[in-house]
Amino acid sequence: MAKVTDGVYFIQGMDEFIPDSHTYIIGKPDSNDMSIVDVGLTGKGVYKIESIKKLGISLSSIKRIIMTHTHLDHIGCLDEIKEQIPRAELWVHRLEAEPLEKGDDRPVYGMNEFKGMCQMQYGLKADSFKFPVERKLEDKDILEIGDMVWEVIHIPGHSMGGIALYNEAADILIPGDVVYADYAIGRFDLFGADPDALKRSLYRLAELKVDILLPGHNQIVQGLPKDYIQKTAKMWEPYLR
Repeated sequence: MAKVTDGVYFIQGMDEFIPDSHTYIIGKPDSNDMSIVDVGLTGKGVYKIESIKKLGISLSSIKRIIMTHTHLDHIGCLDEIKEQIPRAELWVHRLEAEPLEKGDDRPVYGMNEFKGMCQMQYGLKADSFKFPVERKLEDKDILEIGDMVWEVIHIPGHSMGGIALYNEAADILIPGDVVYADYAIGRFDLFGADPDALKRSLYRLAELKVDILLPGHNQIVQGLPKDYIQKTAKMWEPYLR
């Protein structure tokens, strides 16, 4: 866990048999208006909450939880986090917010075989992923939160309602699992995935000026080469059909 830059903090995912996504805290501390971006895997709530406290961030300053997408490794411990921060609003792209409110967990598990395994391993119930969503995000929404400005970019392909958060002032990109920092991209064989859409999303991100790349897993990068995302998109293009 570390401060990445002013208004951006990084809590590393703690991978086990199933990966645990990174968690980011965004917002200037003095604003009393901070946000959690992705919470992580089932069972990781205590670790994420304690990590926030160790950063010197008061839980009362956390006003919302923003999901880049709702796969289990990103949303699994949401109920654990909500127990500690019950007033935090949940913000999700509309295409994944609507299933979440209905208790449709196909976007969470991605495939039936994985669902059965996780329900047994974690004792998850049929309604474990039914949550009210206070704000349904859309492409090009501008979020003026925590004395910072973030643009919502809808980047489907890995999931149907995947988003990136982009801070143009500091060239910061939080792309979820669409692109990583090691020339890898998110898988495109799960429920709601679309390889052609993923290709388009990658090329859209390649148009942005990005200095700090904060993906959902693996390493984070400061000083990203300006053509990195474009090179990654070209590398994967033959497979995204």
